[in-house]
Amino acid sequence: MNISHMRSVLASALPELVSFRHDLHRHPELCYQEERTSARVCEALDALGIAYKAGIAGTGVLSYLPATCSTAGEAVGLRADMDALPMTECTGKPYASEVPGLMHACGHDGHTTILLGAASVLSALEERPNPVAFFFQPAEEGGAGGKRMCDEGCLLGEEGGGIGARVSRVFGLHGWPDVPVGQVATRAGALLAATDDFVVRVCGVGGHAAYPHQTVDPVLAAAQVICALQSIVSRNIEPTDPIVVTVAKVSGGTASNVIPGSVELAGTVRTISTETRRRARERFYSVVEQTAGAMGCCAEISWHEGYPVTYNDAGLTEQFFGVARDALGTERVEVTAHPTLGGEDFSYYGQHVPACFFLLGLLPKGGDPATTPKLHQADFDFNDDAIEIGVELMCRLAMGEES
Repeated sequence: MNISHMRSVLASALPELVSFRHDLHRHPELCYQEERTSARVCEALDALGIAYKAGIAGTGVLSYLPATCSTAGEAVGLRADMDALPMTECTGKPYASEVPGLMHACGHDGHTTILLGAASVLSALEERPNPVAFFFQPAEEGGAGGKRMCDEGCLLGEEGGGIGARVSRVFGLHGWPDVPVGQVATRAGALLAATDDFVVRVCGVGGHAAYPHQTVDPVLAAAQVICALQSIVSRNIEPTDPIVVTVAKVSGGTASNVIPGSVELAGTVRTISTETRRRARERFYSVVEQTAGAMGCCAEISWHEGYPVTYNDAGLTEQFFGVARDALGTERVEVTAHPTLGGEDFSYYGQHVPACFFLLGLLPKGGDPATTPKLHQADFDFNDDAIEIGVELMCRLAMGEES
């Protein structure tokens, strides 16, 4: 690959990419509702003359660039997610969300822009040793869009419902506010957690708050359940094995002098190992049911098995490190010491082909990690300074180990 030529093409495209990102940011859309975002991606691909298939996984777009040589084999897949979150933005940016109650609080506008930038740059190169498939994926935020993309054949090529050649490996990225801009990080093996969610309805007998002895108080029982659930982490799992049990939502009651008949709890369990995931669910049911029962209540549990562990293939991760160090310098490439307990539906691609997911630094130069807005916060915004690095790495990974 002619690196200087690639960087020249990228530099020319960068202002338009930043503008594209700001446009997406103004118009966030929830999972499986990314109609406008999908249309904007298709418009850009049309302008570039890149073949694509729209409507995969609902609102997803699958595009494809062939190799420039006749001896090329299976394709390299590059993935980005497109959906936003149901949050009210308070960044004060001139391109802030124009949709009430929705915002790009996880940086998917940046991910989509980077993938489009990679398609733009790669399409302008005279030599492409590998075919490249681009996955503009919907519904990462709880909708398992990655699973639907795989189920509908995005990895299988034209013969399996996709487009172009079969995909042999996949790369993806996520903007990361804790990593300085200009740097990247990842690790072989488990990088992100399995994400299981739950809803618990604790049922008792309601009544007058002045006469609690005439009720079976589900509020008190729910409080005991919340506290008891923490024993799963502290007393049932090996201390060196990462796990989080979080009750994030408590709903119940209508007035200060009325004990309700039921209370609802909702939250998440995050694990890294298969055995710990199984053990955590088992203990969750026991703790909830027996604690509620000890308080005279009963518990109805709804358990939703979420995304699998995001697991990086060792060989592909080594390839990433080699490409990143060549592009950025060794000092700007980190080996992530431990998995993080966030989750990602990029994990589904790795269940079919070797995959590597990496963290792209967003922390502004001179920024304080303690005060810089984090993912899923109302004042978070993707750092435009990271776009150029993200695009270059995606291009170089698509081209293979050549430099």
